[in-house]
Amino acid sequence: MHETQPNNPLHGVTLEQLLNELVSFYGWDALGRKIEIRCFIHDPSITSSLKFLRRTPWARERVESLYIEMVRGIGARQL
Repeated sequence: MHETQPNNPLHGVTLEQLLNELVSFYGWDALGRKIEIRCFIHDPSITSSLKFLRRTPWARERVESLYIEMVRGIGARQL
């Protein structure tokens, strides 16, 4: 049974999709300035970032929060 969560911007979005969208929107440099973690600053890649974020809850929470801000910001601009 699938529950829909229309008010949850993270519902149905994988960590990889989320990270790819953030990188496309901000780029690695800006992402590294917004969330100062080594995998975003030194030789960044999706693979290394996913590995780190899956093992580090505090970093994943920050990335998810930034994603929500980005999604809400894009939605607000489209109104």
